[in-house]
Amino acid sequence: MVVKAAGPVTAIPDPERPFRVESRAAAAERVDRWFAENTFHSKEFSDLRRLVDLKQRQGVTISLGLPTLNEQATIGKVVRTFKNALMDRIPLLDEIVVIDSGSSDRTGSIAERAGVTVVQHGDILARYGAFQGKGEALWKSLYMLKGDLICWVDTDISNIAPKFVYGLLGPLLTDPQIHYVKGFYRRPLKYGAELMAQGGGRVTELAARPLLNLFFPELSGLVQPLSGEYAGRRSVLESVPFFTGYGVELGLLLAISEAYGLRSIAQVDLGMRVHRNQTLFDLSKMAFAIIQVGLKHLGDRHRIHLVEEVNKTMKLIHYEDERYWIEQKEIEDQERPPMNSVPEYFLARHRAPVPNEG
Repeated sequence: MVVKAAGPVTAIPDPERPFRVESRAAAAERVDRWFAENTFHSKEFSDLRRLVDLKQRQGVTISLGLPTLNEQATIGKVVRTFKNALMDRIPLLDEIVVIDSGSSDRTGSIAERAGVTVVQHGDILARYGAFQGKGEALWKSLYMLKGDLICWVDTDISNIAPKFVYGLLGPLLTDPQIHYVKGFYRRPLKYGAELMAQGGGRVTELAARPLLNLFFPELSGLVQPLSGEYAGRRSVLESVPFFTGYGVELGLLLAISEAYGLRSIAQVDLGMRVHRNQTLFDLSKMAFAIIQVGLKHLGDRHRIHLVEEVNKTMKLIHYEDERYWIEQKEIEDQERPPMNSVPEYFLARHRAPVPNEG
């Protein structure tokens, strides 16, 4: 049941989009229904020939973008796994491109030797400058990648497998109403040489999911809202803004949900994911940026200013040589506009083909 707010609403709603509040029971029921209908397992899409048949019937192309920053330990295996299984043996993918963010190790050369294209995100749409961060690399990769469906997978995964890609593409190929797919998994915590069964995804459980449950409860059924493995239709991805850093995953989820509705989003169980875990110190900075993104979307939704004037400087407390000291660091994601508003992108996507003079 949908009802109007019982008390006065301080925010001024968009007159073209009346502000309504679902009852808690109705909202919970909607999330439960979505969870039951739009949650899948990668095993459901393991018939790769069926996926290729669906792809060909629909006349779509598929790109895989792999963002990297100093991933020489894992990038070779990641590229070979996807290229061998999903391009050479079964033509599910039409291209694989590594989008590097200035690695200082051998990431780029290893990827090139494995047989894929490597581009530096700073060289793409160079006149718009280049920010640091994974979100910047993904935003710019929309200009480079050619596919109608685009999949992104993190490259620090040590137990990489083809399911990390075909599992995400499956819902897009089987259900035209699904536009964006998030991966989820069990996340063990690697502590030194020890691998503990639980404990990964700390920012997700301590910051992102509480934030969603408080302010965006329609998304509370997402198991891993910050997962780095996701896929979507170009027509959707090009129409939403991208945050340049830690907030890119949450920002995309909120923007797509707002513009296309919960029904357009799905999630897929990819099993277990083992990767290089970050320190609590680094995760604190990540959480700081992610909370800002959540508050910005909350303010945009209710037409109020929440983050414009708040402090974006984080006091990072260090302990070294029996001494505490404070480092002050500015942490704020920039927000890139929808790619379909960039003139170069529009021209590249709509350029008329050159007639064959032969």
